[in-house]
Amino acid sequence: NQVGEDAATKLLQLVDEAESQPPVLVQYDSWGKRIDQIKVCRAWRDYEAYASQNGIVASAYEREFDEFSRVYQMSLLYLFHPSSALASCPLAMTDGAARAIEVFGDEELKEKAYQHLISRNPQTFWTSGQWMTEKIGGSDVGPSETIAKKTKDGYALYGTKWFTSAATSQMAMTLARIEGDTDGGRGLSLFYLETFTDKECTKWNHIEVLRLKDKLGTRAMPTAELTLNGTPAKLVGDPGNGVRKISTLFNITRIYNAISSVAQMRRGIALACDFAEKRKAFGKKLIDLPLHKKTLDDMDLEWRGCFHFVFKATTLLGKDECKKANKHEQELLRVLTPMVKLYTGKSVVNVTTEVVESFGGAGYIEDTKIPRLLRDAQVLSIWEGTTNVLSLDMLRAFKKENGYGAFEQDFQERVNKLKDKTFQNNLKNIWKSVSESFQEVMKKDEETIQSQARHFAFLFSRIYIASLLIEFAEKTKEKSDLETAHRWIKTF
Repeated sequence: NQVGEDAATKLLQLVDEAESQPPVLVQYDSWGKRIDQIKVCRAWRDYEAYASQNGIVASAYEREFDEFSRVYQMSLLYLFHPSSALASCPLAMTDGAARAIEVFGDEELKEKAYQHLISRNPQTFWTSGQWMTEKIGGSDVGPSETIAKKTKDGYALYGTKWFTSAATSQMAMTLARIEGDTDGGRGLSLFYLETFTDKECTKWNHIEVLRLKDKLGTRAMPTAELTLNGTPAKLVGDPGNGVRKISTLFNITRIYNAISSVAQMRRGIALACDFAEKRKAFGKKLIDLPLHKKTLDDMDLEWRGCFHFVFKATTLLGKDECKKANKHEQELLRVLTPMVKLYTGKSVVNVTTEVVESFGGAGYIEDTKIPRLLRDAQVLSIWEGTTNVLSLDMLRAFKKENGYGAFEQDFQERVNKLKDKTFQNNLKNIWKSVSESFQEVMKKDEETIQSQARHFAFLFSRIYIASLLIEFAEKTKEKSDLETAHRWIKTF
């Protein structure tokens, strides 16, 4: 694939330029006029143009491969992300916005904004922001203080958004409370707004930029704190239930996050393995030292498990979008989405930490570019819901949306089809132990149940991954795949 070749050549060369020329906020012009111009480097714009031309968003909506279009698209993202300087983030929000408009938008939004979001022409392609986070809360959007006031043309938004990634995007999806509506999440509505009033994206649409965020990583991406001062906005769908509507967007961005985590792991492991073939210590190459070799193998094992996990969810997403998923598959997608995000988000941090360490002192030196991997990996466990938030979301899907039933049914059906009886019995025994423990916890008070959500999120994820690895090994009959499945089982 051309994207794979480009990721190893010209896209990779753009990373250093994007990282060395981070966004700059110019608040006033030479004559003291407030302009709030966010300047981004050429490389950042080149990434967006490349993504548009190569359909990294569009291919999901062209649906050339029917229900497998999402698998194709996420494969492109998998190749693109590690060499994108996190330009994959605005693409995630762009894709999520496109899906939200496809599901809830009226004809005007579908004819205008939607066509920009899925364009393959860099001149007409738009990216989208996702503006929800406020000072009073991150994942808890219920207390949102942004107000929507009715106007003759729609609504005007007033409020401050504390963390807005890709602030230079042409549009954004945001939550606000229509004046007089109830408190809490149910009273919030979903809105569409255009960020600028001109095609050149220089004149803000009743928006004030307070500052750019000084972040641990993702340094090439413009992330800002903004105040909406009567920003014109269009209601998406009916009033209220904005959190439920925007969850359609989250389903996309969480899977993007998981794909990015898996891709980031693969890049780090590839670099660590290459270094191990060249670096000598104690008279041998690192790759020939048994303990170092095992460390690399353990990282590779984690990556393989995560890869199968997220592409299972991706396959279900594609079926659901093409209306080919049955009720059981829809319920399974609902519960797998937070699980793949939380599990891969944590794994990428752990694996990348090992990658940095595998380089020794060189891994701690900025000139090698290795520390950048860890800085950028850290955000993947935070964006789109932290580990705890997603663990509780999994629990909610288990309890209220038949998630547990769908999860157990899918797992058991896969295990019952296995030909290797040793594998089959091992998985059944592991499931019996974990599920019985889970059922015992579910009989306790709510505080105790919630306190164990994270523990079971990881356990159920690892069990599910085991079933996927064994199923895959039996299909390929490759020795290496069978060894991978055996090694994963041994981790329990």
